[in-house]
Amino acid sequence: MKKSLMAIIGGTLAGAIMTTQIAAPLIAQEAERTTNIYEQLDLFGDIFERIRANYVEPVDEEKLIESAINGMLTSLDPHSSYVSPKDFDDMQVQTRGQFGGLGIEVTMEDGFVKVVSPIDGTPAAEAGIQAGDFITHVDGESLLGLTLDKAVEMMRGPVGSEIVITVVREGEEEPFDVTIIRDIIKLTAVKARTEGKTVVLRITTFNDQTYPNLQEGIRKSIEELGGIENVEGFVIDLRNNPGGLLNQAIKVADAFLDRGEIVSTRGRNPEDGDRWNATPGDLAQGKPIVVIINGGSASASEIVAGALKDHRRAVVVGTKSFGKGSVQTVMPLKNGGAMRLTTARYYTPSGRSIQALGVIPDIVVPQPPRKPEDRAENEDQQKRPKLRSEADLRGVLENDSMSEEERRQLEEEAAAAEAAARLREEDFQLSYAIDLLHGLKVLRPQE
Repeated sequence: MKKSLMAIIGGTLAGAIMTTQIAAPLIAQEAERTTNIYEQLDLFGDIFERIRANYVEPVDEEKLIESAINGMLTSLDPHSSYVSPKDFDDMQVQTRGQFGGLGIEVTMEDGFVKVVSPIDGTPAAEAGIQAGDFITHVDGESLLGLTLDKAVEMMRGPVGSEIVITVVREGEEEPFDVTIIRDIIKLTAVKARTEGKTVVLRITTFNDQTYPNLQEGIRKSIEELGGIENVEGFVIDLRNNPGGLLNQAIKVADAFLDRGEIVSTRGRNPEDGDRWNATPGDLAQGKPIVVIINGGSASASEIVAGALKDHRRAVVVGTKSFGKGSVQTVMPLKNGGAMRLTTARYYTPSGRSIQALGVIPDIVVPQPPRKPEDRAENEDQQKRPKLRSEADLRGVLENDSMSEEERRQLEEEAAAAEAAARLREEDFQLSYAIDLLHGLKVLRPQE
């Protein structure tokens, strides 16, 4: 018994000694690491004081510290940054749906300002700015080497004032200037309309108004078509949508899903992860859905497209999306500003991160470029004499096998075909989406 007790005590003592032996180096390493951090902070303070004392001109200490903070954040990734008090106020206004500016969402790529997407109906969109454009100069002043926030600040200005931006575009041999008049940007988050028996939902951004706009747009469109039984399907147009609020993306995806995961986020620590699931209720009432995306569809747009694709609730067409699969948390600071910090990656229901990869469409449908010579050819075709058919011949036999109702239906179908042809010229991707919906309707059992 004594031997057994001694063995237990001996084992306990040996464990205690071993624990102490392991813990001691770890404690020493942590102490050394803390010492190194304080040494680096002392180095920062030393450099700051030398700049104040010896720089060729007097410096603004506040701006100098802000630049140091911003440099620290922007060194992490393109989306982390310091937000000044003024810019933080502007950001809060923007999420409510109205702000001043050009109407473009931009990011930084290899030191250059890149357009993620122009916003529908804004001065930038009307001036022809495209997703993927690089902005190199503002009013003749180079943006190279500036932070993204500084570049954005240069593009801001009084409403009604003129700005000249220099654009580099793939396929164009030389940079070119675009003149834009700044304006108040009023964002209508969702624009709903009907094309034949299809409801088209154009979602331009994800702000506080997105989900309420979506609900109202669907309600009015169904009412316009005389009830859900007359709706062939829905097209959700997310092209050139730069994203926005995560909670709005979750609500929009949930609007068309009855169950299952919508999106999950995973941070640095496993316990920091979150998961959002759909709740019962489908605003489309089971009707087929086609989603359109392109290279300007980013962030929140990719959450919606990825969720509907993974659950096979929608067919995704268009071109590969932007590939922004990270989540930024805006943390208010004591000075009235904020820190925008990347805190997590998000994952589609299949568990796939789209960071730097994007959402791949089920069917790749490029948008043909609208060239002047193409428009001229279309106009020539419209001017050509219409080809004659049997119905145009004098003394033609009447088709007596059709009732008046059948004849009316045939005329409606012909009118719809002509409208589809016109839409194909104006917007090939949207026309393709509607044709696909029509095909899905034909293949489904009659309701």
